[in-house]
Amino acid sequence: MAKPQFTKLPTHIAFIIDGNGRWAKKRGLPRTAGHKAGIDRLKQIVYEAFDLGIKCVSVYCFSTENWNRPEKEVNYLRNLFIKLLNGKYFDFEGRKIRLNVMGDYTKFGQEVSDGVVRTLHNTSKYDEHILNLGINYGSRDELAKAFNDMQKDGLTNISPDDITNYLYTKDLPPLDLCVRTSGEIRLSNFMLYQVAYAELYFTSTFWPDFNKRELYKALTDFASRKRRYGAIKEDKE
Repeated sequence: MAKPQFTKLPTHIAFIIDGNGRWAKKRGLPRTAGHKAGIDRLKQIVYEAFDLGIKCVSVYCFSTENWNRPEKEVNYLRNLFIKLLNGKYFDFEGRKIRLNVMGDYTKFGQEVSDGVVRTLHNTSKYDEHILNLGINYGSRDELAKAFNDMQKDGLTNISPDDITNYLYTKDLPPLDLCVRTSGEIRLSNFMLYQVAYAELYFTSTFWPDFNKRELYKALTDFASRKRRYGAIKEDKE
């Protein structure tokens, strides 16, 4: 399908990729089939976002609360992360994509940790496109970590800029648009500080069905928003 011409695009877009399990259940498939379809869709959407000119894409892959899911599902997701970090889904170096990771990924074990460290190092030289993955991520934990780190560094009279500089996203552009799929209308502990002035877009589409057309809908909606950041312009007489 032809790409629409957007009057403006977000520099940084985030996705809460929800609905993989329900997508699978609706088709009589195991939840793992939904996650496989979801990561295939993720590759398509991330590449399309970069091709459109969006610099940074953040993705909520696994939350700090997702450990409450069945062990079989968690292990399947761990293996997906390993494959992703080994280059199965994203050609980080061929596409010159820099990886950034939010969260304590070490809880997933040595193979995931080694993959993250290796990919962070190998892609650190790139800056045109950034893929920011939330792996064992929760915004409340992120903020607690930031304040503890600031305390260790002796910071007092902490400013909003100080907080920003201690978050996992300190080297990323400000978040412009946050998209959540599957019909849920909440942020679920995702980038709560970063989302302060981001535009929010909710859709009932399950993530595996969130194709390019659905992305274009979200971007068209974003382009129609007037972002005032708390200010208004006086009417001219």
